Amino acid sequence: MKKNAGSKLAIVSAIVVLGILFSSCSRETSNTTGWTYNDPESGGFEVRDFKKQERGPGLVFIEGGTFVMGRTDQDVMFDWNNIPRRVTVSSFYMDETEIRNLDYLEYLHWTNLIFRDTNPQKYRDALPDTLVWRDPLAYNEPFVENYLRHPAYRDYPVVGVSWLQASDYARWRTDRVNEMLLVREGILEWNLADQEGADHFRTQAYLAGEYEGLVRRNLEDLDPRGDGERRVRWEDGILLPRYRLPTEAEWEYAALGLIGSTYDERVLDRRIYPWETRHVRSSARRTMGQFRANFQRGPGDLTGLAGYPNPGGDITMPVKSFWPNDFGLYDMAGNVNEWVKDVYRPLSFEEVADFRPFRGNVFQVPQRDADGNIMFDPDDGSMMMQPLEDNNNNQGRINFQEADLIGYRDGDAQSAIAEGMDVYPERITLIDDASRVFKGGSWRDRVYWLSPGTRRFLDQNEATNDIGFRCAMDLIGTQPDR
Repeated sequence: MKKNAGSKLAIVSAIVVLGILFSSCSRETSNTTGWTYNDPESGGFEVRDFKKQERGPGLVFIEGGTFVMGRTDQDVMFDWNNIPRRVTVSSFYMDETEIRNLDYLEYLHWTNLIFRDTNPQKYRDALPDTLVWRDPLAYNEPFVENYLRHPAYRDYPVVGVSWLQASDYARWRTDRVNEMLLVREGILEWNLADQEGADHFRTQAYLAGEYEGLVRRNLEDLDPRGDGERRVRWEDGILLPRYRLPTEAEWEYAALGLIGSTYDERVLDRRIYPWETRHVRSSARRTMGQFRANFQRGPGDLTGLAGYPNPGGDITMPVKSFWPNDFGLYDMAGNVNEWVKDVYRPLSFEEVADFRPFRGNVFQVPQRDADGNIMFDPDDGSMMMQPLEDNNNNQGRINFQEADLIGYRDGDAQSAIAEGMDVYPERITLIDDASRVFKGGSWRDRVYWLSPGTRRFLDQNEATNDIGFRCAMDLIGTQPDR
């Protein structure tokens, strides 16, 4: 009996030793030091597997590439602000449709719920301007009273939203999606009833350790000096990048949808509109003669005739009322114009970079207190930012020397001095650093503006009844499956 017991003990010990050896051998090791990853005995440096980025709710994958950005038709406005220029856009994600009234009402509901007792102005600042529907010589009060909130308009694109409000919505959406992901992964519990004012989930606050929430379980901490558990970090790959407005180049590239008109690295036809033909009516047998977008046909004709309304919308129309383009995006022409991220300059296309072109960079860093902790606004919990040069010396850099590059090579002091110009010429212009680009054409625009290459601008604080928006998200890492 003792011999059998000793044999069993030896077998168990051998299995344990083999298990330890197998687990240590199965761990990935560093190619440069030989130390094992994800091993407390080697210091606990964690390495996560990552196959592909999860697609955020509402988004469509847009495979990047090169294209000719700018004018595709006669410049009937003679603005000369969209000179053709070949650029390259990285792959990214974009909303399938414009943000609907229903989507924006969800944002308003949450804002009121969180801030009504602590900062009610936050809710008022988020409200769209419903008075944009009024016209001195038209009766549009039904739209003033009903368009935003009545369920009949729930799937219509939200309007009356400024560029700043659209940007705030994108930030809010980022936090709600990441909060949902942490709940889904079993990290946090839903605790919306306990969130109030600045004490609510914000992605950056969570990553900075400033928001605890109702923890269900934390991740295992492999740091040998740690407490055995830790919160999610950016390196874990669980949280998504921020939602944001698309850049002008991204929006134009996605709208053209050239993926449907290429063959062996050749573009067979340079599109004028987001569809294949150079006409705005369908040529398919079942839909012959129907317009492909919602726009104004001519003076006083926004709908077509009763009995055969074509395109059918007297104002905006529900999203997905027309066919998607080859990327699967709806209403990239007509219905409503859409805000993009860029600051407007007439000659931006001559100056912007070949890769991921954009005008509007203002490089910032988080503000920190005397102890080095990131500071958050006590009223709404947002991270407080400051221009990069306030705490960094950029003069020795090759790629940039200043943080605010909105006017770079087009109005900034450095370029003006280099070119022997007056830095502040005595002239009046509507263009300044608050002028933001919008694109796409709308229900009250003529067909000319349906071309993705056309561009206009409006102050970022203003809103109209024909400008909406949709969001985009960066693709990080490997190319996902479509």
